Amino acid sequence: MQTLTTIPDLRQACRELGRPLGFVPTMGFLHEGHLSLVRKARRECTSVVVSIFVNPTQFGPNEDLDRYPRDLPRDLGLLQAEGVDLVWTPTPAIMYPEGYQTWVTVEQIAAPLEGAMRPGHFRGVATVVTKLFNAVQPDRAYFGQKDVQQALVIRRLVADLNFPLEVIICPTVREADGLAMSSRNVYLKGQEREAATVLYRALTAAKEAYQNGERNAEQLRQRMQSVLAAEPLAQPQYVSCAKMDDLQEWQGEIEGTALLSLAVFIGQTRLIDNLVIGGEL
Repeated sequence: MQTLTTIPDLRQACRELGRPLGFVPTMGFLHEGHLSLVRKARRECTSVVVSIFVNPTQFGPNEDLDRYPRDLPRDLGLLQAEGVDLVWTPTPAIMYPEGYQTWVTVEQIAAPLEGAMRPGHFRGVATVVTKLFNAVQPDRAYFGQKDVQQALVIRRLVADLNFPLEVIICPTVREADGLAMSSRNVYLKGQEREAATVLYRALTAAKEAYQNGERNAEQLRQRMQSVLAAEPLAQPQYVSCAKMDDLQEWQGEIEGTALLSLAVFIGQTRLIDNLVIGGEL
């Protein structure tokens, strides 16, 4: 397994790898969710490249950039065990050199939900992913459903900018009690870890209501809110039942596919999760 830092070295190495080339972009501190993407890429592609880069431009001024968990030696060991061909670990100075001033903005689908709560977040995501794709030149790129709006923004970006690659969105990987795996779960302390299961319980309650015939979007949102209200440590930021194509809230009766999603603070830790009802991503 090669570990490279500079863009020229990366490009030369990628030219020498067999095709199709699968790519898994990450911010490191890998967990089973990341590794599930790597394994799918390994099954489907001749070569697999993983990037590890904590992207500063997608963090807001009061977010957790400085304390975001990092453990590069551990990550490299996990990726070596999965048979990854190449790991790219660029620095912020490589990705955003002095004088940098070019940004990529995806509009409508990036505006609600996470986009509304974290201004500038998806500009940072879209820009760094564009740069990653340009450097690696993959045939397929793998993303997790846990960060579903991010995956949908990237799928829109790839279509709009005519990138010659396929975006593959893979199911959320969960702990045994339903908590979606996330690098930020390490922040949860004591009772917060058990309380964090309320996100999946709220989503599941709404999905079960849908399966039992409920089609009113506001009723499904209220079902999620009532579950969250019963957990004292949970402070919801948003609860959504949105249309899949533009992530605008369903009003009245749901017709077709809907995305149930929420963002909740458990203590000081902000968690997100989602489920799809009435169709597929």
